[in-house]
Amino acid sequence: MLKGFTRKFKPLEILTQEQVEEIHRATLDVLWQTGVRFESERALKLFAKNGCKVDYKMHLVRFTPDLVEECLRKCPSHHLVRSRDPKHDLMIGGNTVYFDASVGMRAADPDTGEWHRPTLRENYNGVKVLDALDNIHRLTSYCPYADIKEIPAAMQYTINAACRFRYSTKVSRTEHAAGSGQFAMKMAHTCGMDINANMEASPPLTFYEDAITNAFWACEVPEYSHFPVVFADGDIMGATAPATFAGSLVTSSAEITAGIVMVQLLQPGKPVAVGHFVFPMDMRYGHPGFGGIECALHNVAFNQIWRRHDIPIIDYGGALFTLAKNIGYQTGADKMQNLIISAISGANVIAIAGGLFAELTWSPELAILDNDLCGAVGRFIEGFEVSGQTLAVDVIHEVGPIPGIYLNQAHTREWWKKEFYASQVMDTLPYDVWIKEGKKNALNYAKERLKEILATHEVSVPLTEEQDRDIDNIIEEAMVYYREKGMLSEQDVIQCRKTWKSVR
Repeated sequence: MLKGFTRKFKPLEILTQEQVEEIHRATLDVLWQTGVRFESERALKLFAKNGCKVDYKMHLVRFTPDLVEECLRKCPSHHLVRSRDPKHDLMIGGNTVYFDASVGMRAADPDTGEWHRPTLRENYNGVKVLDALDNIHRLTSYCPYADIKEIPAAMQYTINAACRFRYSTKVSRTEHAAGSGQFAMKMAHTCGMDINANMEASPPLTFYEDAITNAFWACEVPEYSHFPVVFADGDIMGATAPATFAGSLVTSSAEITAGIVMVQLLQPGKPVAVGHFVFPMDMRYGHPGFGGIECALHNVAFNQIWRRHDIPIIDYGGALFTLAKNIGYQTGADKMQNLIISAISGANVIAIAGGLFAELTWSPELAILDNDLCGAVGRFIEGFEVSGQTLAVDVIHEVGPIPGIYLNQAHTREWWKKEFYASQVMDTLPYDVWIKEGKKNALNYAKERLKEILATHEVSVPLTEEQDRDIDNIIEEAMVYYREKGMLSEQDVIQCRKTWKSVR
């Protein structure tokens, strides 16, 4: 099992307990008075059967506070997510912190920020890089690219999931658009591993049928009963949620809570995690304010609110993206400020690796740099030991004042590697050595590391021949499914099959 990092101090809190309770009471009020829209007849009938007030014409569900509290209590505080390589299993919850991959529509040039549509081979290479990074513990959905060249739109998510299963043993998450989650779940099952089933809200206060159906599959198909369901909000402050922090925390919590109630009614005790993906609207240009300090402030409050319920937390916002177009000062500043604040405030999983401009571009070089940030933050949250050994009083007595020195002490040789974090790609050379070595910066080192990974890294547990065939069969099944729905032409099927087979 991947141990991740253990936060060894009390999480950062910015709200009083009364403020936390006030936000919770407001959430319960919204769930009962305003309600949440569910675009699913099956979901509406489920809620009506369990005492909710349902308006079938408006697809609106109003939740009684008692039912909400009961369902929140049923959620486990921890859950295991199995990989096909037990070394990559995850135990989500408590004080353990894992780091997650990020995504992007297109591939970004790390120097210029210009983008292009990635090939399937580039997507494979991106998965390979993420599998090799020691501080990236989990992959997200449509990871790393969401717009792969020569793959029809209807098949993007299914082909992407197949890439992840073929080139990594790290656990990941389904998508749910157009029924794609069913195929990712089938792949996970045939590979003998778990996958996080995704159920995302569509703010304000709405769940569309695709997201709802994905959760039904994860709860009702016996083979998937142990798959955790991960919720996410996706609110934009001032656009699809109130502009205030407190108000947007209420709508965010209401959306996620409504999803939790549905899942706990379907499968009581189902493992879940709450995902946070909230950004301020940049009122100057009309897009989400990715990377801003507002994201960090929102994450701290969200994490404190959901720790009240002892449910695992995933921070998708903040460190995930930036508004910078290429890799430079702004990229690192945006990511680090959000990453460390999420880590010290109670998140169990934090998404970061590789996401660059908004949700539009991804870079393997940036994923390598982000891996280094995760190692540094992980070192910070693990704190340090205070003991007879680390207080080092005997050594201090022995060395004494100047001209005493600690470099030649056995205690130093024993402890420095335990206490200090050694960066893998940051420029830490003395000036004269830096000149001699070619004046390289962190991005130069990341590019070198990328070449090394692509040349040498192999997945720890490759798919068996039977599993590989099963994945091919699931892809064929998906093409039939989308062909019958009118979402693929015969030419699309031929092109998709050709592209998939070309990189085997």
